[in-house]
Amino acid sequence: MFYKLKITELNRITAEAYKTCDKTPVVVALDHVRSLHNVGSIFRTADAFRMEAVYLCGITATPPHVEIHKTALGAEESVAWRHFKDTTEAIADLKQKGYTICALEQAEGSISLDKLSLDKNKKYAVVVGHEVKGIQQSVLDLCDFCIEIPQFGIKHSLNVAVAAGIVLWAFCQQTM
Repeated sequence: MFYKLKITELNRITAEAYKTCDKTPVVVALDHVRSLHNVGSIFRTADAFRMEAVYLCGITATPPHVEIHKTALGAEESVAWRHFKDTTEAIADLKQKGYTICALEQAEGSISLDKLSLDKNKKYAVVVGHEVKGIQQSVLDLCDFCIEIPQFGIKHSLNVAVAAGIVLWAFCQQTM
């Protein structure tokens, strides 16, 4: 028999404690993600896996915004974030701070997620792209490697927030 836990039984940390606790050494960068619900969902995933930060680039909306809050449920307040006018500026900032940049994109030479092997001594940034156009080529050119999620159906893409969730969980498992 299973007993569904009450919210008070989940032993969640406070927002104050979250800000000072150890983080997964990963930043997720959103390259022109247009859906505010996707932005909010990625914030919520970043909170769940204790990502260091979310970088919002280009047309990607920023908090506070009611539509982001609908899916973030407050994670936009706990997770550190920055906005960059251009994604290439965000990548330059990350590289200057010693991050290895990974694009989540279907690209020639990409690594299948099930073959990914990360170095626990490195910091990573995962770039996710626009819901229709993907990651800009100018941004892809700056990345150290690409990964893609194996898929077996007739569709060849996943919702950006779903794909980010899958990949961020894999990064969390390998870097913590």
